[in-house]
Amino acid sequence: MVFRRVVEDFVCEKCGAAVSGGGYTNHCPRCLTSKHVDDKGPGDRASKCGGLMPAVAIEAGKGGAAVIVHRCQRCDAVRRCGRAPNDSDEAVLAVAGGA
Repeated sequence: MVFRRVVEDFVCEKCGAAVSGGGYTNHCPRCLTSKHVDDKGPGDRASKCGGLMPAVAIEAGKGGAAVIVHRCQRCDAVRRCGRAPNDSDEAVLAVAGGA
């Protein structure tokens, strides 16, 4: 799997936040919602699904770093992504606490 950097700005379809993409951005930093746009690997933009992927869990990754687990509301695909520095602490805590 090869990561392809794609710089894209977007408006979150869940909370309406304007998000400035840096090429590695795959979810809204305010509500942590992603969109199912990649198929075989990050940045390929090959998925035809297009479903919203809310954060459903927070896991500990390598070295204890937070990993956000997203599940597609349309097809049930599960994807994991590291927490970004600008992600909302409140949103991360809400997902981790099951809110």
